[in-house]
Amino acid sequence: MKQYFLDIAYLSLNKDKEELCGDKVEIEKFDEGCIAVLSDGLGSGVKANILATLTSKIAVTMMKNGLSIEEVVDTIINTLPTCKVRQLAYSTFTIIYISNVGECYIARFDNPEVLIKRNGNVDIIEGKEVIISGRRVRESKFNLKKDDIIVSFSDGVLNAGSGKVLNLGWDLKSVSEYIKMTPSNISSMSLIKKIIGICDDLYLQKPGDDTTVLSIKIIENKHVTLFTGPPINVGDDKIIVQRLIKSNGKKIVCGGSAAKIVSRELNTDFEMDMKNIKGDIPPVGYIKNIDLVTEGVLTLKKVLEVLVDYKKNKYHIDDIFKDDKDQNAAYKILKILIDECTHIDFLLGRSVNSAYENFGFPEDLATKIQIVEKIKEKLIELGKEANVFYY
Repeated sequence: MKQYFLDIAYLSLNKDKEELCGDKVEIEKFDEGCIAVLSDGLGSGVKANILATLTSKIAVTMMKNGLSIEEVVDTIINTLPTCKVRQLAYSTFTIIYISNVGECYIARFDNPEVLIKRNGNVDIIEGKEVIISGRRVRESKFNLKKDDIIVSFSDGVLNAGSGKVLNLGWDLKSVSEYIKMTPSNISSMSLIKKIIGICDDLYLQKPGDDTTVLSIKIIENKHVTLFTGPPINVGDDKIIVQRLIKSNGKKIVCGGSAAKIVSRELNTDFEMDMKNIKGDIPPVGYIKNIDLVTEGVLTLKKVLEVLVDYKKNKYHIDDIFKDDKDQNAAYKILKILIDECTHIDFLLGRSVNSAYENFGFPEDLATKIQIVEKIKEKLIELGKEANVFYY
């Protein structure tokens, strides 16, 4: 299991007119594995947010410190007692623990069933009922396989469309069928954006309940190396190109100067696709043995612009670019970074590109270092492993 990567993502819709979400997700990765907790506080707004936050924090902290699930559930149940008026738990929860050897344990208390997508099929993980502190908790234990996708959500998903578009909401069977139809090669973030987008549409953009989706995908490490900017020392040209070519996974080159360095060192042609110029992003280029060649700063600025709020908003990159996907260089980079990579290394040259000065480009266009560093930060927020190496 250690050779695999846990691609984890979550996204929420707040109930209409509420500033805070009554659902809360906590994720903690550590040496032995990973814990993810999705909690749904009773009601909505501030009170629900506090209850859900307490529940998720307690669960993650206790399990991280080696306490048993019985102790965790007992503590949560006794810390957050039942509402005397409505006879409902103050907070429901789903706890997912995945060890480094692929063992998966799920404890679910009054949250909707968890789904697993395996080999193109979607099954419901109902679990075995156990009694802890007088409460019925569903437990499941099984071993994960490569490409398995676990999807957990709050009841806001199943309530979507109730009384509006649908009579009884988006039922579990329909959610399962939708997940089954989604491409298996997309990331967890892309998957949950699609699910959340459907929920928002069913609510007619006015969610009647807090809605949260959590996805965990077990995938092989997928490496990407991106080279941009000429290095300060010309003697490093050969070193940086050799590192790029010998790297695992996909290879991206951003910037005319970087592309010329690569084509020269590889003794191959560098061509730009001048037939497909449209929009405000320069066209892609072509170099043999390089997966993607683009312009530099303008394209990377667009990539950063999309990534800034990407974790928070419901829009998938396909929705953002719509009809401008086929030849849009920024979209092509984002597609690789979001859906086709777990680890990315930036090879960043720090030499000032004379083209910026010669053409009178604004000063901020030359701040490639800042752009790349911010892209790295946003990718880490999305759960990627990202590093920048300077030359």
